[in-house]
Amino acid sequence: MLEKISNVVEKSIDYLFALYNNAGEVVYLFYYENSRLILDTMHVIFQSTFYTFLFITIFLASFYFFMALVTSFRKSKHFGEVDKGQEPYVTIQIPTYNELAALNCAKACLDFDYPKEKMQIIIGDDSKDKEVSKRIDAFAKKHPEIEVTRRGDNIGYKPGNLNHMLKYTKGEYIVIFDSDFLPGKDFLKKILAPFKTDDNISVVQARWNLYNFKQNLYSVLGGTITLLCHNVALPFISWLGGNTYLCGSAEVIKKKDLVEAGGWKAGSLTEDVECSFRLIKRGKRLVYLDYLECDCEAPHTLIDLCKQQMRWAYGVVSAFKLHFMGIIRSRVPNLKDKASVLIFASGYLFTSLVLLLAVSGILSLMTDRPEAINWSLFLYETGRNVLLTSGFILTSVFALTVSNKITQVPRMIAASLSVGLAVIYYVNIGIAKALLGREMDWFILKKKGNEVVE
Repeated sequence: MLEKISNVVEKSIDYLFALYNNAGEVVYLFYYENSRLILDTMHVIFQSTFYTFLFITIFLASFYFFMALVTSFRKSKHFGEVDKGQEPYVTIQIPTYNELAALNCAKACLDFDYPKEKMQIIIGDDSKDKEVSKRIDAFAKKHPEIEVTRRGDNIGYKPGNLNHMLKYTKGEYIVIFDSDFLPGKDFLKKILAPFKTDDNISVVQARWNLYNFKQNLYSVLGGTITLLCHNVALPFISWLGGNTYLCGSAEVIKKKDLVEAGGWKAGSLTEDVECSFRLIKRGKRLVYLDYLECDCEAPHTLIDLCKQQMRWAYGVVSAFKLHFMGIIRSRVPNLKDKASVLIFASGYLFTSLVLLLAVSGILSLMTDRPEAINWSLFLYETGRNVLLTSGFILTSVFALTVSNKITQVPRMIAASLSVGLAVIYYVNIGIAKALLGREMDWFILKKKGNEVVE
């Protein structure tokens, strides 16, 4: 009986091997006889895909250049300052995690030209480094105006810290600074001024100015990305008449509106954008002041730059996924507000398009018919495509010009063509993880302000 079973098994195995060999021969012969047809078909598909992405990229680049032209001719609406004697009570929040730079920020806040009796300053210390906490306590002891809150852990990251500080917040308005931000003496008076013009205003965001922009290629590229947002995208949205967005620092939000919206989303990697979407759905106004600057840092190491951009991409795309359809379907936000959501997120579409162009272009070349390279045609088409998609470079030049950094244009171009490749890779990782619903950890960046504490 066992011998019969063994024979059956053996014959079955032989049959399967024979079937496999025959199938392999059929496939090989089919590919041998039709491989060129298959490759030609694939080439047409990949080439068509490449040009489809190219046309989209050209349109997007042209639109960004159009935004730069519009913002170069628009006039900023100035709100002045809050009237003397009419200053509202304000709480300044400085969330920090193992960052001595928070003391530099707090010192700048102590120097505000603003009634001290109407100003509360809180450092939300989530630090695990006991030495950092000791330095913060010593600073607070020296300056009794400073309050320090702690919760024992960094659960929920920065938004978790902000929610904790909210429990101790007495002000009608909340001004938020990351630890590396250094506001000027008149910052409070100017950023609070728009609230007197419209009770429906919930948020006012100031422009960022990167004081270490020239440090190296990493800071130049990171700074340029930030300036594109603050000198082009947000001013254009303001001109369009749509709502702008919280950017995470150098901002003020009405406490009442924040509480009614549910506070900050704990664990969010871009709690600013996520909260902005919720406020827009509630019909609130978010204002951007392109004439009010606040100094801050750009990442100055490659890994920090890549991680920052990956985190921002992940957070914005995650918030976009969560709220976009709700904003589109809602009757509360107007068409300009809905358009502003698309404009704000469009930068990440460009980054994805660059990757898709590279992949489809390489596959198109690999499947093309073998022949000697026509270098003149290759250089012509490459130069033409670069020129047609140069709207982003021109927009970046405009952003640097507005910030009086025109001399850094050659370094910006060099950084874009070198460091930019690594940044594009990490940004696309962030986008992919957000789209797939994968989790991403929060991380702290190295800051020069931690090295020099006054």
